[in-house]
Parts: sequence; structure tokens; C-alpha cells
Amino acid sequence: QVQLEESGGGLVQAGDSLKLSCAASGRSFSNYAMGWFRQAPGKEREFVAAINWSGGYTYYADSVKGRFTISRDNAKNTVYLLMNSLKAEDTVVYYCAARFGVTTPQTMGEYGYWGQGTQVSVSS
Repeated sequence: QVQLEESGGGLVQAGDSLKLSCAASGRSFSNYAMGWFRQAPGKEREFVAAINWSGGYTYYADSVKGRFTISRDNAKNTVYLLMNSLKAEDTVVYYCAARFGVTTPQTMGEYGYWGQGTQVSVSS
């Protein structure tokens, strides 16, 4: 079992960068694929990025490809989301998720563990 806590959200201007962190507690963090999702009020939670257990494979939503980078540090039990060239439409709550195993899904239903989310607001 793993518990997740996001940090790093805040208010920035369009074009700025922001780096989110997700710290995991519990054992065997390296056994988990990790994902970032986001959700706007009244909308479904959507996939942003995912990374496999080793960090060797990463996946991105088309809307963030080329702007966002997911990475992980298994020694620190932490996954990151570096967000560059932020846009007003990136203003949502970002959630970290974990899934035990070797597959790296891109759908929220495949993840069993979630953080409480961190708000990112981008002013235009």
C-alpha cells in the first residue's frame, strides 16, 4: 500500500514553469507505475502523464506533449511533473496516482492510489 502527497502547485503567469512533486510513503515505491492526472470543475479527470516503475518509459497526453516532463527518483520515493510554457487552460487540480505492477496505464480506473491534489492556476 502507498500513500501519496502532492506539492508544488500555485499561481503563475502564462508562459511560466512549475514543478509538481508527489511524495510516496510506504514500501517498494519502485514497484509502482506513477501517473499524473488533472481535473477541472465539472469535468472528468483526465490523463496527463505516466511513468513506469524504472523511469525508462514515459507517456503523455497530446495536450501537454513537448511542454510537460514526468520523472521519478526512486531513492526519494518521489515523482515529479515539470510543466513549461503554462497556459490558462492548464488551470486545474493536479492529482498524483500510483499503480502496483509493471504496466503503465493511461486511464484513471487502472490506478488504485491517489493523492489529494494540488491546485495550479495560470493567469493570462
